[in-house]
Amino acid sequence: MDYHDLSDRRRNYEMGSFSESQTHKNPIIMFRKWFEDATSANIQEPNAMALATAGHDGKPSVRMVLLKSLDAAGFTFYTNYESKKGRQLTENPNAALLFFWDILERQIRIEGTISKVPEETASRYFLSRPPESRIAAVISQQSRIVSREELVQKFEKMKMDFPDGNIPKPDYWGGYLLTPVLFEFWQGRPGRLHDRIQYRNTDQNSWAIERLAP
Repeated sequence: MDYHDLSDRRRNYEMGSFSESQTHKNPIIMFRKWFEDATSANIQEPNAMALATAGHDGKPSVRMVLLKSLDAAGFTFYTNYESKKGRQLTENPNAALLFFWDILERQIRIEGTISKVPEETASRYFLSRPPESRIAAVISQQSRIVSREELVQKFEKMKMDFPDGNIPKPDYWGGYLLTPVLFEFWQGRPGRLHDRIQYRNTDQNSWAIERLAP
């Protein structure tokens, strides 16, 4: 196998800076500000985030998912409860999120605890999805081995069974809320002296704001 040397691939980050004077005492409000900046920068999916989980064996797993709502309680995403991430979150209800916005030379890392969203909330979101997205969610035994042909056959059959597109939410599909306990806002800086500002939850209504070494 050929060795591909990437050691000379680097860039200097010069887009901006992030100081303690620019922080908001509430990290959710700070997140919203940076998210608005990402949206204004025309990033295609600013709500795309890496979700890291681990089951009882401690082996980590990570994948990209989409943030679907954000409020004072935390960050909500939806998935199949029987998927690999769903099984891991049942075994270990702790997870981490990472947003990376290359154009802005920024990332936000979030750690927190996981709980399921109410069934009513999950059903309301599920019914807002396009019919084909609902069909895909119903027929997919997510994370299980499958052939493309089997998936297509199931998809076409369900389209015929529900010509009106009125597909109900299955019990094995729903949402998770990540309640944050830690945020890290990262802004790339020249010479690798990056700005890293951490919000650490000290109690229910208070956050310690700290600078981390790059």
